[in-house]
Amino acid sequence: MNKLNKKAFEPIDKEESDLMKSLEGDEWRPVKDFKQQKRTAVEAARNTLKKDKRINLRLSQKDYHQIQIKAVEEGIPYQTLISSIIHKYLNGSLAPKQQ
Repeated sequence: MNKLNKKAFEPIDKEESDLMKSLEGDEWRPVKDFKQQKRTAVEAARNTLKKDKRINLRLSQKDYHQIQIKAVEEGIPYQTLISSIIHKYLNGSLAPKQQ
């Protein structure tokens, strides 16, 4: 496998750095039945992104107003922001606020 030009591409975090080292060390091997593996991965990705359930959520007026402000700052709809927060919490990537 071709070596990556580290000057042209700096890893953004440790995980990305580890992946680059893995690629450079020729640790990757082709999978058996690539087409089936690809179909399975594509289907999993589509199912992950599918939003097919609705919920009703009651918020205080203050929280509702603040979430709308944050959504405007992020440039996304407030429902998308709420969904993103829930998703990050469930995946353990929502970090507590540092004091």
